[in-house]
Amino acid sequence: MKADLHVHSHYSDGSSSVEEVMEMASKRGITHLSLVDHDTVAGLEAAQIEGAKHGITIVPGIEISAYDFTRNRKVHILGYWFDKEAAHIQELCQSLLKRRHENSLWQIEQLQKNDYTIQLEDVAKKAMMSGVIYKQHIMHSLLDHHFTTPLYQELYRMLFKGNGICARDIEYVDAVDAVKAIKADNGFAVLAHPGQLDSYDIIPELVRHGLDGIEREHMDHTREDRRKVDQYADEYGLFRTGGSDFHGDYGTQIRIGDLVSPTELLESVLSK
Repeated sequence: MKADLHVHSHYSDGSSSVEEVMEMASKRGITHLSLVDHDTVAGLEAAQIEGAKHGITIVPGIEISAYDFTRNRKVHILGYWFDKEAAHIQELCQSLLKRRHENSLWQIEQLQKNDYTIQLEDVAKKAMMSGVIYKQHIMHSLLDHHFTTPLYQELYRMLFKGNGICARDIEYVDAVDAVKAIKADNGFAVLAHPGQLDSYDIIPELVRHGLDGIEREHMDHTREDRRKVDQYADEYGLFRTGGSDFHGDYGTQIRIGDLVSPTELLESVLSK
């Protein structure tokens, strides 16, 4: 069993199609994969169809962009193996996607006002599969360089960070509400990459509302982060997950399967 439970596609802020994702996963010997596109389950059906062609078991998944309003920091919540309809999840995420898209339109307007050569039609074409414009689509319309290149990183920081002309974020959903929505849809709720976002402090609160797991294997996690994850997992009885957090050309140069998930969740579900 070789599982990558953290993969993104062009249904959100990844550059690769579902077909490309499954072909790459197959070549890397992946047996179980979860497409956890941000705030959407739009790619799930396509993933299941393409996964079946390659003999890959698809774990229904999503990554919800949430927030800890007590400590004022972002918190990402992964959901797995929820009901096919995902009614509560989709209801929660619908307004989130709308706010993201509207904010992206505002960012494009700021770029145009400041004489950047960018056309809404071009950005929308790049975001065609997601139906929602992300910062990655805007950046792709501004330059053709990879996410990891110095030019890309410099322009991104200048525009979207600090006092940049596009540095306006959206209002995210409450992390507790994200966990509740996943549980209401009979899924498993997992805290994503707590080391990346320094979201350890909210774990006890999320556990009270049904948190099932915590992501251990992630490219931004240090040895100390993995130790802390193990500590919290043991203390609260949480299972551990992990994956590559693959975004294709819109992310770090990591391959699907470079980081694989512990099998606790899979063994628990598949043994039933």
